[in-house]
Amino acid sequence: MTIRALVVDDSMQLRRSVMYALQRIGDIVCVEAQDGAEAIKKFQSGHFDIVLTDINMPVLDGLKLTAHLRSDPANAALPIVIITTEAAEEDRERALKLGANAYLIKPVKAQEVLDTVQQLLKLAPIP
Repeated sequence: MTIRALVVDDSMQLRRSVMYALQRIGDIVCVEAQDGAEAIKKFQSGHFDIVLTDINMPVLDGLKLTAHLRSDPANAALPIVIITTEAAEEDRERALKLGANAYLIKPVKAQEVLDTVQQLLKLAPIP
């Protein structure tokens, strides 16, 4: 089964770093979006198994994207991972309250991203 991941961040470098980490899973297709608005457009043309998003982005931020995705019952079980520089506990609580499943602080290690995605998608760990 191919996993479809949507990686949303205004930094191309971070998107590429996250996608590189995810490639270790194997049968995965990563799709990029520069902000929440572009991510919503990508959702309109396809299904995703997991979303990894930054909070601070132009046009539509990651918290608004999370709230938007959670407003659709079809996305109730969709794993959403926030990857951000916002380290305050209030920010974490707000993201989780809006429906995020995990909250990672930048700079994030590739293994941390991989472990989080494997756990949320219930995949066997990669040695």
